[in-house]
Amino acid sequence: MEMRAIYAECLKKLMEADRHVVLLDADLAKASGTVGLRKQFYGTQIFDCGVAESNMASIAAGLSSYGFKPWIESFTPFASRRICDQIAISIAYAKQNVKIVGTDPGISAELNGGTHMSMEDIGVLRSIPELVIFEPVDGVQLRAAMPVLNDYYGAVYVRLFRKELPDVFPADYKFDLFRADTLREGKDLSIFVSGMLTKDVLDAADALAKEGISCEVINVHTIKPIDRETVLASAKKTGAVLTVENHNVIGGLGSAVLETLAAEKIPVKSVGIRDRFGEVGKLPYLKEAMGVTKENIIKTAKEAVALK
Repeated sequence: MEMRAIYAECLKKLMEADRHVVLLDADLAKASGTVGLRKQFYGTQIFDCGVAESNMASIAAGLSSYGFKPWIESFTPFASRRICDQIAISIAYAKQNVKIVGTDPGISAELNGGTHMSMEDIGVLRSIPELVIFEPVDGVQLRAAMPVLNDYYGAVYVRLFRKELPDVFPADYKFDLFRADTLREGKDLSIFVSGMLTKDVLDAADALAKEGISCEVINVHTIKPIDRETVLASAKKTGAVLTVENHNVIGGLGSAVLETLAAEKIPVKSVGIRDRFGEVGKLPYLKEAMGVTKENIIKTAKEAVALK
């Protein structure tokens, strides 16, 4: 099931249970997977703001000030860098309760190309005080997270992959917004990963295990505030760290982990977008072009271990 379909399914339940839950989109309901909800909620709990994301964010802030629980959605670059000031001032500074959903993060924008391929959204938003940044890894986690996010009062940015992702978590998974999930215990290397590359990391860890390298794999679904306790404990346990993300290596998960470990003498290597813009292409090509393949994860993991 596509992640956007799960997102829409969860929103439907939330809106049916509480008339204060509202959704605003920027003429992208079909792309976001929520167009099917319009028959039931349009004009009462769903509003199309047109191609005007800045206005959408400001309207959401206003609705929040009247007790509503707004969700807003657009493609990732338009839900982050385009509306950065509205998020900072109208939403976060004003302490409003708005959930901001950016779809198709990083290279998952594929054929929409460089203009829609946001490699910097986490970096743009991570320095805004009190803003929470969350990136689901599979449909199981997204289903568990949606009601938690809705109940959490405050500004949250959700980095949502639109299409299908393989399940990482079991059906009985228990979600904690502010606690990273250890997917695999290990002793030689800690790998911290977010979003769509998590399955690649698990496959890479399997390959490394055959070569005698034991990897601890931790999914960091909430990049801000990062789970410092888990990051520190794992890094001190293994003595070497690798971060993997579908984002610029500047400003994202890798930077958050490095900041956490700044006072520790632990080597850290990063796999991510190497400070460049995107381009048109399908996912396999883009993974290769951007250096975020399983093979590069394996290679960089070995380099991290060798630094111990």
